Amino acid sequence: MIATGFVENGARVYISSRSADVCNKVAEELTEHGPGVCISLPADLQNMSDIEKLAEAISKREPGGLDVLINNAGASWGASIDEYPESAFNKLMNLNVINVFFLTQKLMPLLQKKGTFDCPSRIINIGSIAGIVTHNNMFAYTASKASLHHMSKTMAIALGPRHITVNSVAPGVFPSSMTKELLKRDGENIVQGNLMNRIGRPNDIAGACIYLASRAGSYVNGDVLVVDGGSSIAPKL
Repeated sequence: MIATGFVENGARVYISSRSADVCNKVAEELTEHGPGVCISLPADLQNMSDIEKLAEAISKREPGGLDVLINNAGASWGASIDEYPESAFNKLMNLNVINVFFLTQKLMPLLQKKGTFDCPSRIINIGSIAGIVTHNNMFAYTASKASLHHMSKTMAIALGPRHITVNSVAPGVFPSSMTKELLKRDGENIVQGNLMNRIGRPNDIAGACIYLASRAGSYVNGDVLVVDGGSSIAPKL
């Protein structure tokens, strides 16, 4: 959804995922949206070696620098407190928090090349309202997203003087592979619990990220932008 919005507005977009076939297919489909272009650079962001390869690949293609980095790779896991596995905690904290930091670290030289006093480069970390409000049996996911929001603020302190802003976006429920089963099981209740009486649409999340990446968002730094239609503040009756 985010990549589509940027491509439709003329940007050159690089996307990455652990499945090369899926990544290549999506890049081809998004390029058709134009007038921008989408380029596939497959990588498994669970692995430091792939993070380094991805950063190197982008450096070769964009030696002049990088305008925007959107960290959106993530995973979720739900289980009762009695049965929650250690492997789930390790996987989610690694992908949702730790390797967001290290991919950012590896791409910082490119971001610094493009960032200026008047037009800083942008880092946008995709968190979740699960990092703000409680969600039953999602122990590692909620912890990881709250950590990501807080880490983003700390990164903003470090990178602001280097002409790079860092913000988080905290989406509510959007249609995706991660929420497919949730919507099938509880979609009606989710809609009824939303002040806008709907779930998120592609333009909602794309527009939020384009705003942060645009001139209009150049003075926003260290913030958590909630994009959830008000579900996180809706009164629970």
